This record gives sequence, structure tokens and C-alpha cells, in this order.
Amino acid sequence: MVKRTLGEVSPECRRRLITHYGSEAAGWLDAVPALLDQAAERWKLTLGGYHDAGHASVIATADTVDGRPLLLKAWADPTRFRNEVTALRLWAGGAAVGVVEAADDLAVAALEMIGGRPGGSERPTREFQTVAAALHGLHTFGRHHRRPRDLPTLATYLHQDVRPRVRRRQKAVDVGPWRDLVDVHLPELMALEEDDGRTTVLHTDLYRENVLFDWLGHPRLIDPLPMVGDAAFDWAFWTVYYDLGHGTDTRLAAAVRISRIPVPVLAPWCRALALDGLLYYLETGDPRASRMADVLAWLSAPTPGNRS
Repeated sequence: MVKRTLGEVSPECRRRLITHYGSEAAGWLDAVPALLDQAAERWKLTLGGYHDAGHASVIATADTVDGRPLLLKAWADPTRFRNEVTALRLWAGGAAVGVVEAADDLAVAALEMIGGRPGGSERPTREFQTVAAALHGLHTFGRHHRRPRDLPTLATYLHQDVRPRVRRRQKAVDVGPWRDLVDVHLPELMALEEDDGRTTVLHTDLYRENVLFDWLGHPRLIDPLPMVGDAAFDWAFWTVYYDLGHGTDTRLAAAVRISRIPVPVLAPWCRALALDGLLYYLETGDPRASRMADVLAWLSAPTPGNRS
């Protein structure tokens, strides 16, 4: 192994993680090069360079002694490290990135390099359909394997995080022309109920950048924020957020067909997540607010595709 020290993380990476975690992340960022050095030495890896992406971790490329490319990922939050590694190991053999090595003391893991390069290979033509099938497969893993007891639950997240912040923002944020849209869907979000029959290990962060593709065009999910709860949450998140404002109708149709969750059941979850997102975008001045409002309005229209 050729020893190589990566040096400091980039100013852009430092800015993103301090924005995400606060100023207390600065000390950890200073320690990251040493953490990655220790992991590489322990696993006999040759370090490459930083892959400057993400808001919650630091990522670097590395190679094994026989030339296999890997990604080294260091987490600022040890709990987030444990939860992510736990979920990925539960999904081993499925459509998720594989964990090659993990060090609890460092909160660093070596992960598969999907498609032979950071960011994966080219996306296939039938992207939505293949991702929907992959998500269904991971949900099946989560139902058929013993679920870890220490993963967070969707019920707690909804009760302690989502509903309180939506109530606060609904009162504090100037929602402008979307006041009626917000007010009509607030009670629906508060009344959401999980179905125990759909309980599984959820990904919960199904943005497009968290789904990579291998050389064969097969999807591999990365960067989960795993929780245990109703699969409808993941399907709704994917429908709304995967490519915001584009292909929502196609994703909803695929979600209903593959998950077998009827539109009248899934649509309220979609509207709840869109409402939460709209209020967040409005509060932070995010230009995606109008796009999210259009998605929420479409989900609310009494059309044959989404009537509930």
C-alpha cells in the first residue's frame, strides 16, 4: 500500500457541513484527514482524493491492494453512521450500496464504488420503473428480515418533528397565494395513520442523487436516513421529491402499481410531504417553493390519476 494523506477538506465541503451541523463540526472536519488515514491503514487501502459531495459526511476515493475502487465515507454524527451502516447491512444483496468495511470507533466505512466511479454509471431510459422495483425490493428485505430495534421510528419522526414544524411554519410563514392550499391540507397531515401491515425499514431520503446505477443499469440506493415505519412514506417521498416537478404523475402511477398501495391511501402521504416541503422552502426563501406548490396543487386536483 502506498501511504497518502489527503490533507484538509475543501472550503466548500467545510461550508456545507458547518451549515448542516453548526460550528461544532469544525473540529471534526479538522480531524477528518487523520480518520481517513487510520481507516486506510487498517484496511490496507490506497487513498485517492476527496469526492466533494454531500452535506452530512466527507467522502474520499480509495483502492484495495488488488485495485478494486471503493469510497471511504466519514460521518460527523456517529448515530447517523450506525443507522446508515445498519440499514445497508440489512439490505445486503439487494439494490443498495454494499458495506465493505466499517469502523465504529472512527465512524468511517468503506463502501462499494457503484459503476466504477463516484456518482455511478449512466442512468437508463426506464429510470423510474427500475428505481420503483428496487425500492420495492428493499422494502421486502425490511419486512422479511429481523428489523434492528435501535433504528428510529417513523411514528416518532412524524410526532416529534414533522407535525410540530408544520404547525409552527403554518402560523409564522407568509404563504402568500398558497394560503388556502396550505390550510386545507394541514388537517390531513395531522391525521395520517400508519398501516402496521406495511411496516418495513425505510430509506426516507429518496432524492435522485441518492440513487446511482451500475454498469448494467441497475439502481443502487445510497445515503439512507433509515427509519422503521409505513412503506407509504418512502413511496410518497420518491413520488414528490425524486425529481421535483418532473414526472410526478409517472412516479405516482409506478408507486401504486408496484407497491399495491391504492391512490386514495398513497395520495394523502404525498400531499403531506409536499406540504411540509412547501413550508420549508417558503421559510428559507428557496426558489423551489413555487414548483412544490404546483406539485401539491396537482396532487390535490380531483383528476382520474390521483382522486382520493
